[in-house]
Amino acid sequence: MSWYKPADVGHAVRGQLADIGYGARFFLRLIALAGASFRRFGLVRDQIHFLGNYSLAIIAVSGLFVGFVFGLQGYYTLQRYGSSEALGLLVTLSLVRELGPVVTALLFAGRAGTSLTAEIGLMKAGEQISVMEMMAVDPVARILAPRFWAGVIVMPLLAAVFSAMGIIGGWVVGVLMIGVDSGSFWSQIQGGVDVWQDVGNGVIKSVVFGLTVTFVALLQGFEAQPTPEGVSKATTRTVVIASLAVLGLDFVLTAMMFSI
Repeated sequence: MSWYKPADVGHAVRGQLADIGYGARFFLRLIALAGASFRRFGLVRDQIHFLGNYSLAIIAVSGLFVGFVFGLQGYYTLQRYGSSEALGLLVTLSLVRELGPVVTALLFAGRAGTSLTAEIGLMKAGEQISVMEMMAVDPVARILAPRFWAGVIVMPLLAAVFSAMGIIGGWVVGVLMIGVDSGSFWSQIQGGVDVWQDVGNGVIKSVVFGLTVTFVALLQGFEAQPTPEGVSKATTRTVVIASLAVLGLDFVLTAMMFSI
């Protein structure tokens, strides 16, 4: 590219706009293939097992330790104001509204997103996708769409597991170790958590994050260069882009939910 050639003016901007347009068309195609994917639910079921079951251990353990930390930090903070009985409410709202969906999405991007990108990239490097196209089999419908919808289904379930384990961790630290009254701990949660305002917002965030992380992973894998270096770069891009997208969308969704 040379500065004195008029055709090269705005080359980078036009390239970025073309990439955005391709990504939008790719996303709409995955959405349009929802019916075909669920008609062959066996493919989606297998990917739910692959993405969800193999991510369950790290999600549950991470949620438990986050609950431990929140129980300690929350107790010593609330104790200054004589409100240590509200520890359960603090831990629950923090996890259900914010930390549960966000940390689950980040862990999901690192665990399942990278495996999706590497799997699709290696299939492309091994020319399996090209062979499917030669056999008149749509690789997007057969390979990508079931993985996409499996990721969307799995994310809210993993976020619920993370939040539940976090609440259990807060209860272990607050009630069993420190000595907060168990009745106050659970009654504050029961009286202060609203199903629609709190749990519903967390579920909406989880679904949006599931769409985002899975779409980024599949797009990067499908567009990766069919070489070992290309697949490794695509895997790295998946983690970076998905993590930044999750944090940015979290701010937007939180602002919208508090303003509505």
